[in-house]
Amino acid sequence: MTDQFDRAQQLEEMAREIAIKKHRTFKAISRVYCEDCDAPIPEKRRQLIPGVSRCVACQEIEEKRQQQFRK
Repeated sequence: MTDQFDRAQQLEEMAREIAIKKHRTFKAISRVYCEDCDAPIPEKRRQLIPGVSRCVACQEIEEKRQQQFRK
């Protein structure tokens, strides 16, 4: 019985390590245009924030909206 638990634990650890490795090697692709207003996202912002999908103005609005839900 213990062998089954040990094997299950080993498989779970391997799956976790694989998931962590995939996450670390994932290269997020930034959008060229804002997903909310379709304004162009500046190149500098896309380089500094991998996976960015909103312009600065829309990101600020989204962050304020999320803060309201947390209260």
